[in-house]
Amino acid sequence: MVTSEDIKKRLETTLSAEVEVIDESHLHAGHEGAKSGGRHYRVKLKSARFNGLRTLARHRLVYDALAEWMKQEIHALAIDAAEDTTEDAS
Repeated sequence: MVTSEDIKKRLETTLSAEVEVIDESHLHAGHEGAKSGGRHYRVKLKSARFNGLRTLARHRLVYDALAEWMKQEIHALAIDAAEDTTEDAS
């Protein structure tokens, strides 16, 4: 089973991002996705990889990074993906 820490590490590595992962599964108890074992997560990311990209393109990068888990382990994913415009961001 995938954990918040697994998601965090994957996104940090794949997108060179600052990442916060919040497991919101307890808010969805009894929901169909929860019954089958899928979890609900919220991710907040900041990455230079998002610079100049529209929201949809940023979300696609996140979904691509987590693709193998989106099939079963992650039922729902809320994404807040921000640009990293600090001077030393690469």
